[in-house]
Amino acid sequence: MKLLRPVLLAMVFVGAFYFFTTYRSGQFHPANWFGRASNKVEITEAAVSEPFDSEEQNNISVYRKNIDSVVNITSRAVTFDFFYGLVPQEGQGSGFIIDKVGHVLTNYHVIADARTVKVTMHNGKEYSATVVGSDRAHDLAVIQIKGSEFAPMVLGDSRNLQVGQKVYAIGNPFGLSGTMTRGIISSIRPVQEPDGMRIDEAIQTDAAINPGNSGGPLLNTHGEVIGINTMIASNVGQSAGIGFAIPVNTAKAVLNDLTTVGRVRRPALGVQTIPISPELAEQMGLPADSGLLIVQVVPGGAADRAGLHGGTERAYLGNLPIMLGGDLIVAIDGQEVQDQQDLSQVMNSHRAGDTVRLTIFRGKKKMDVNVMLGEARQQV
Repeated sequence: MKLLRPVLLAMVFVGAFYFFTTYRSGQFHPANWFGRASNKVEITEAAVSEPFDSEEQNNISVYRKNIDSVVNITSRAVTFDFFYGLVPQEGQGSGFIIDKVGHVLTNYHVIADARTVKVTMHNGKEYSATVVGSDRAHDLAVIQIKGSEFAPMVLGDSRNLQVGQKVYAIGNPFGLSGTMTRGIISSIRPVQEPDGMRIDEAIQTDAAINPGNSGGPLLNTHGEVIGINTMIASNVGQSAGIGFAIPVNTAKAVLNDLTTVGRVRRPALGVQTIPISPELAEQMGLPADSGLLIVQVVPGGAADRAGLHGGTERAYLGNLPIMLGGDLIVAIDGQEVQDQQDLSQVMNSHRAGDTVRLTIFRGKKKMDVNVMLGEARQQV
């Protein structure tokens, strides 16, 4: 018994030493007495990937259908710096292929004053491009890359677009190629671009459009081009939910001119007109309370050749001298015309050489007159 006490006392000291040096320091794990504890993290995984819903499937379809036809455009121009002389300046934008021989539609401001233009496809292949034609008034340009069997995009119809309609924008915002955003048509309205040019019936959208998207396509849910993205309304230089696109029908009206003669043969009626209000119509004794009254016909112009009449009786509209007695235009191709803006919209969908049907009043007599549009050498 006396021999057992020192042994028990020694075991107590050893146990106390082990407790304070191992267990209290965090290295003591009771589980280790029976085997090493597992360090595996338990997570919850989906059994099977859920299928895409119909909306997601359409998003993917629109993207895959068109991404190979959307290109990145890099233009290099030369500007003059007071201290350094001529300085190269590089800009970026987007565009899309419109035919199998490599014509690419984009914005005029993307390639304006460019000395060299480079096109990069979605697969990374690069081409040198030449400027085929440009139209500053509509902010449109056509460039061409050399090759064969390019995949063109399908050009849709921008008539009868509705606010609330879903749209997609594909382009290269901030140089990030192959980007698609989605939104709706927020409004159809006339807007003025920073350089002063006016876009009639511009498509306003909340689809995110940023620098680098310019010239890229705006698509409907069928993947058809309904507009060309051109500008944003923002105080910070990037998307604030208000972007604008040029209606594709405006582009289609000038594509033939841009690709064949390099410029737009802008159509003109060859008339000077004033808009008629109900008050003016009553004062002048006109048979309709709206329309455009022809005060002068340009000699040799389209209207003159078609036999339209200008005014013959001198009068004053306030302090403005005008000529009364001319034909009153009330419609073109069945579309009502009330002011110069209506006339401009009609002209934007035509080119020189097209024939339009004018509905006019000559005196009290209503008649239709076919007019072959001339080319606008100057704004008349």
